[in-house]
Amino acid sequence: MEYAGEFAASVVERYAPNHVVVLTGFGNNGGDGWVAADILRHKGVEVDVVSPIEPDEIKSPISRHVARRTAGRDVNVIVGPSRDELLEILSKADVVLDAILGIGFSGAVRAPFSIWIPTLNDLDVTVVSIDVPSGLDAESGMAEGPCVRADATATMLTPKIGLYSGAGPEHAGKVFCGELYDRLDEVIDDVDHAADIVEPADLLDYFPELPANVNKYSRGSVLVVAGSSTYPGAAILAAKAAARAGAGYVTVATPEPCANLIRMALPCVPVVSVPADSRGAFGAAAPSAIKVIAPKYDCVLCGPGMTVTSGGMQVVNELLSLDVPLVLDADALNCLSRIAIGGIDETPEVYRREAPLILTPHNKELSRLVGDKPVDDLGSAIEAAQQLVWAAGSDNLVVVAKGPTTAIVGVEKVLFPQGGPVSLATAGSGDVLAGIIAANVAVSHGEVDRWELLCSYAVAVHSCTGYAAASLMGERSVIATDLIDVLGEAMDMVERESLKDAGIDMED
Repeated sequence: MEYAGEFAASVVERYAPNHVVVLTGFGNNGGDGWVAADILRHKGVEVDVVSPIEPDEIKSPISRHVARRTAGRDVNVIVGPSRDELLEILSKADVVLDAILGIGFSGAVRAPFSIWIPTLNDLDVTVVSIDVPSGLDAESGMAEGPCVRADATATMLTPKIGLYSGAGPEHAGKVFCGELYDRLDEVIDDVDHAADIVEPADLLDYFPELPANVNKYSRGSVLVVAGSSTYPGAAILAAKAAARAGAGYVTVATPEPCANLIRMALPCVPVVSVPADSRGAFGAAAPSAIKVIAPKYDCVLCGPGMTVTSGGMQVVNELLSLDVPLVLDADALNCLSRIAIGGIDETPEVYRREAPLILTPHNKELSRLVGDKPVDDLGSAIEAAQQLVWAAGSDNLVVVAKGPTTAIVGVEKVLFPQGGPVSLATAGSGDVLAGIIAANVAVSHGEVDRWELLCSYAVAVHSCTGYAAASLMGERSVIATDLIDVLGEAMDMVERESLKDAGIDMED
């Protein structure tokens, strides 16, 4: 509790406050707040502590001890204020430290906190929460009732999954994780923790390089197997994104009825027309044609806009049998789930392979892949993705579980890369991400230590396209083609942030 309070105080100090109000609860989260209040007051900050009960009435022995100690010093303590009194207290603060409810909370918030939290949220004041914003479930990220909207969250030991799931990102603000004490790595290694955060410096080895003797083939080649008469645009988005993301040579293999449309939209991308069925989707003879050309490329991306047909399922099956890095997205994943009824993890031989395989499902596609089990939040998405990865048992299999917070799941690690803005929630955004991933797989030529980190780089770039496009078009007006247009800027943004995080001067 001493370490936690010290860390929370250090996060509050980032905002250089003169006057801090600490809202405390009944338990140990409140104890952290009492410690932080004591530390801040000793550093010359004016501090008010608001408590629902007298310090002597706190049931937790350790929290009662630190509350008594702090109350006996030069800290102003207000017990059980009315709403109007609380409003007046909070209005004087530069920063409010939320130490009301901690990681043990679940369900609906009760009085007096059901009054305190809305009162706080109505004010324009900087808020720092300890561990999780009060009212948020630390495991699910759900909030059944009032929940603190924090500008920052000072969480302890390891980030809580609820901060990145459900309503978590909306309420947590910037997350700071405190290690609290030395030898943390030894402790954490003994604990089954859900995921690791990808820091910008972790991506330094994954920037695509352009040596002086590069040519369009050595830069990396991508075959995009995608499209149909119904959805030709998905193939266009994925192929253009792959080219913009750095692949030197991109080809589209698509059903014959939509080939000319794609040629007109992408004059710099060769288009191979393959046999189609009566609906303009991949036909029965398509797998044979694709089998011949696919091994010539450094990476194959399959799925965007292809629809689920018998021919499409055969195409996916054929590509899985080839020794070429493969990204399966969108309808390729739905085809895969049809191939293995009952969940592909029940028949891992269908997708187990030596060459790298990257799956990029959103929640509904992921649910189909595991036999229609519910996948409706970040926790269940990670669990489902781990089922797939562990069933195959391959170091070269990665699941990019897409959502408001994307989780990248490998055999040993789950990673949270940089998240993006709500502007990415637009049709075609996933096709752009698939193209970015395929390009980076191709550019790497298989020389990758950790495929999860390569995918993290691609997701970070995709996230930055959302920010860059929103700054130009407005958050509500971004469409998928806008993301492609700012890909170069997004890659520069990721590189600058990574170098800065690593302490490297870009001029060096």
